[in-house]
Amino acid sequence: MTDPSAGAGTPARPLAVAVIGYSFMGKAHSNAWRNVRAFYPEVPAVQMQVLVGRDGAGVREAADRYGWAEAATDWRQVIARDDVDIVDVCTPGHLHAEVALAALAAGKHVLVEKPLANSVAECEDLVAAATAPGAGRAMLGFNYRRVPALALARDLVREGRIGQVRAVRLSYLQDWLADDRAPMTWRLRKETAGTGVLGDLGSHAVDQVHYLLGETVTSVRGELRTFVPQRPGPSGPEEVTVDDAAWATLQTASGVVASLEVSRVATGRKNSLQVELYGTDGSIRFDLERLNELRVLSGTGGGAETVLVTEPDHPYLAAWWPAGHVLGWDHTFTSQAADFLRAVDRGEPVQPDFAAGLAVQRVLAAVEASHARGGARVDTGN
Repeated sequence: MTDPSAGAGTPARPLAVAVIGYSFMGKAHSNAWRNVRAFYPEVPAVQMQVLVGRDGAGVREAADRYGWAEAATDWRQVIARDDVDIVDVCTPGHLHAEVALAALAAGKHVLVEKPLANSVAECEDLVAAATAPGAGRAMLGFNYRRVPALALARDLVREGRIGQVRAVRLSYLQDWLADDRAPMTWRLRKETAGTGVLGDLGSHAVDQVHYLLGETVTSVRGELRTFVPQRPGPSGPEEVTVDDAAWATLQTASGVVASLEVSRVATGRKNSLQVELYGTDGSIRFDLERLNELRVLSGTGGGAETVLVTEPDHPYLAAWWPAGHVLGWDHTFTSQAADFLRAVDRGEPVQPDFAAGLAVQRVLAAVEASHARGGARVDTGN
């Protein structure tokens, strides 16, 4: 990597970014890189250098639409370039480890979309590479940590506003696979996705347990279910080799119990991540479908207060709009990019780092193991 910095502080030239993958997450991350300096002018400038994808015509069209200087089809050649400083990995999960390891070996700063990889072993390799002497910054893209209401919830827990947390309830429900005729996709193949909804949505939910409580899950009981075993493919029906829904009971070292439900066949639920925290002196509730609101009960009596999390003193809000003007899902990626750039510029630790991704992957693997053992309790190794 050609160092763009003249020592600490303001870079001598913009940090050049390459995004690997250009569909759903590639589009979201592209939007973030395009807008980050407009709202966070204090972070280093970026150059949207190259967008990478397998389909030459498709990636060129996307690069033009999203604002990239170049398009490419060979991620290995892009990673080897001296004019690329940051590699942002937005590929299907089975490629995360290979691309991120190569980028770290090439001296790049690396951002990887969740989940970190498809196995605990791959995650362990990535943690080792990210913590090796001279490695660049390496961050995992759990964007919901940048939802202002969830960041505020974490602050309230740390301040003791709801006392000692006893129990947590989490669900992340979608319905895009509720129709049996929904077509086959890479997300339904174990060899590319690793797991189904467990890794896709469950990783977000488990990370929120770790993020909000400040401790990791140490044991689980779990169950997986595939409701639709075949999906229409281009040449006929194809076997679904991952889960459609998952349930788990999680426990932390301090004794907090969390119930978890995730599904992509929850009819009528579009993108509903719900988090409930119950403490000795109050409670907190959140729903992603109302992501600017937080329900807070301080004390054991009376009713909960709905806090509209849009004030300048709330987390992340100072960069955006006047009080009362709500944010959306896409803003979380822009704030994520700003946090990453700030860490790169200052040489500071990133959060969540790859170790956080490994901790989540250990929980997901334990849920799979518990299911295979008929719901027996399994230690995560965290």
